[in-house]
Amino acid sequence: MTAPVYIVLGAGPGLGLSTARRFAEAGHRVVLLGQSVERAQPLADQLVAEGYAADVDAVDLLDEADVRRAVAAAGERHGRIDVLHFNPSAWRERTVLELTVAELLEDVAFGAGALLPALQAAAPVMPAGGRVLVTGSAAADTPWSGAPTLGVQKAAVRNLVTSIDATMKERGVRAVAMQVNGMLAKEGPFGPDAVAAALFAAATRPDEGWTAHVSYNG
Repeated sequence: MTAPVYIVLGAGPGLGLSTARRFAEAGHRVVLLGQSVERAQPLADQLVAEGYAADVDAVDLLDEADVRRAVAAAGERHGRIDVLHFNPSAWRERTVLELTVAELLEDVAFGAGALLPALQAAAPVMPAGGRVLVTGSAAADTPWSGAPTLGVQKAAVRNLVTSIDATMKERGVRAVAMQVNGMLAKEGPFGPDAVAAALFAAATRPDEGWTAHVSYNG
């Protein structure tokens, strides 16, 4: 049996790295998909230095073909994808009096739409018991007017997870969006390690009583 594989889109030095480490601690091989190899490689190097297996690739989340390529390549390298973690979001400080339709749609494509090609590329190598995990935000319910696209992204991806879970459960794969009801911080209950532990718990629940949405209140 090969080790289970955890792949994260939107890998960064904060929550993305902490969540990858938590899955690595549980025996998963980690694949970090970031904006560039140059940015993601130091994160993988850090995990490797800690004794974990990790590799990286670059992905353009606004390029559907590139998302498919990166996820499919990870599946081909390792033969399976057990956890597909969708972590990105776009932050754009423009009020609704300034925001253009093109900007809104670009941010939704980045923070929600890219999940579709990622899922479609991962699905052929996701075994029963696999999980689709999405980092959600209270912005879905209480958006800040200064950056309204974030709330639209988080509401859209939360809604999408409902359909993903209903579709994928026939294959034994479940999906969950964990809504983080607080501002991410450097430490404390909303620090990266605490939120990562909650994401891990949300994804590793048994199928019995499964819900596609959970909240983390710190």
